[in-house]
Amino acid sequence: MDILKARPWMGNLIVLVGLSLAAVVVIWPILYTLGAAFAPGNSIGGLSAVPFADGFTVAHFLHLASGTGYPRWFLNSFLIASGTTIGTLVLASLAAYVFSRFTFAFKRSLMTALLVLQIFPSFVGMIAVYVVLLRINGLDTLWGLVLVYLAGNMPYTIWLVKSYLDTIPKGLDEAARLDGASHLRIFATIVMPIARPILIFLAITTFAAPWMDFIFPKLVLRSPEQQTLALGLVSFVSDKNNDFTTFAAGAIVVAIPFIVFFLLTQKSLISSMAGGAVKE
Repeated sequence: MDILKARPWMGNLIVLVGLSLAAVVVIWPILYTLGAAFAPGNSIGGLSAVPFADGFTVAHFLHLASGTGYPRWFLNSFLIASGTTIGTLVLASLAAYVFSRFTFAFKRSLMTALLVLQIFPSFVGMIAVYVVLLRINGLDTLWGLVLVYLAGNMPYTIWLVKSYLDTIPKGLDEAARLDGASHLRIFATIVMPIARPILIFLAITTFAAPWMDFIFPKLVLRSPEQQTLALGLVSFVSDKNNDFTTFAAGAIVVAIPFIVFFLLTQKSLISSMAGGAVKE
């Protein structure tokens, strides 16, 4: 410690080396997958440990687009994730507004029930989910899978948004109500714009969860045309197939929507977090 105090550059060097090693540990697997996606051949067992050292080809991406069901899988996953995100934002924000702004019978009991439901892991109710979807003809349908995700998202998201809305002064609601605004207008034009940071965060998390989920699509979906990205990508590396480079190419394409989404919402998220604070 005395040496570090006497020579500050040594402490900076240790921090720099540590951060560099952490960056290598995080970035190297991504670069290796990217290199495998552009490497010739099908197996990654013989690939060099150095990314892009084995050559460069776009054949795997062309094969994904024209020789597999990847475009259909991509569309299915996008529809499921988008439907889940939109439904979650609408239902969770409405329910959170009711719990945050109104007083009614069994309010505390309902909030406790939501908290208890969140404790149990999602796969505990898989048999019940299967039976319910079977009764309503929701098996092997995209909307049936969206219903499953919506039901699973509600307890956590309602608590999350409700906790955020509790920090917004109710004086804003009362002032708007004196001006003749209805509850729906207060919700849409006053409360929700202030709550934009938590809604953007919620949109990111609720979109990411079903985008590459494997368990529930495997339970609900049956026909090849209804497969999602997770199910389709696993088929490339199953017992019958050993197409790891195509799997790597598909995994790279999977990340594109997240990159685009973060680029589009980064400025909005930062600005809304900076300007969303309200004081009484």
